[in-house]
Amino acid sequence: MGRNERLWRALVSMSPLAFARDVLGFQPSEAQAMVLDRAPEFRQIALNCGRQWGKSTVAAVLAAHRLTMDEGCTVLVVAPSARQSGETLRKVREFLAVMRMGGKARGDGVNRNSMALPNGSRIVGLPAVDATVRGFSKVSMLIVDEAARVPDEVYLALRPSLALADGDVILLSTPRGKRGFFYRAMTDSEEGWLRHTGDVSECSRISDEFLKKERARGEGYFRQEYLCEFVETGKYLFDEALISRMIGRDEDAWPWV
Repeated sequence: MGRNERLWRALVSMSPLAFARDVLGFQPSEAQAMVLDRAPEFRQIALNCGRQWGKSTVAAVLAAHRLTMDEGCTVLVVAPSARQSGETLRKVREFLAVMRMGGKARGDGVNRNSMALPNGSRIVGLPAVDATVRGFSKVSMLIVDEAARVPDEVYLALRPSLALADGDVILLSTPRGKRGFFYRAMTDSEEGWLRHTGDVSECSRISDEFLKKERARGEGYFRQEYLCEFVETGKYLFDEALISRMIGRDEDAWPWV
């Protein structure tokens, strides 16, 4: 039995948290460790976290873990732009390089922003455009970065790609008002989600002096970007919760609608 095969067998039963620490050499914060530890219990994860919390890094760990463990799997990373999804792929590539399991990861030969591993697994990064996200099947893991800024129609176009593999969903974002699938994922009562809100108190790397300057830019801005609150900025006349209540009342009044 070769070294790579022995290493592979040792990794198969390793949890994402142990994988991060013992294989990738990544030492997560307490909050990040909680997410990595509990991730195997859930098929859907929503991380509502502030800037510099490390949510993309946590997602990259989970992606590297999945790509390593499941031969022939497909992981999709979708973000508002190709550059943003490419950043997550860069982190995955760096983690995989640490492992040195033999065989260099290359592009999948079809998608420009992609990597294919020697075990047949691949990861593809895409911009959040309806025409580009369709056509994938048997997706094992779907990561949506900056999810609050991805249109609902794009997310709904992606969901069927998870059906055949019964794939997992990981949503990452800071808030952007009380609307959209990310807001609903964080606030609905639907079970089966691992939800975590990580405000600036979980990121010790940001100084008090910097935060003081940021708060001076506006209370609404600070509450959204650093306290991870779903606040309204005045851009929209109605928020989603109000519209839902209005529709509910209409349905009660006119049941034939």
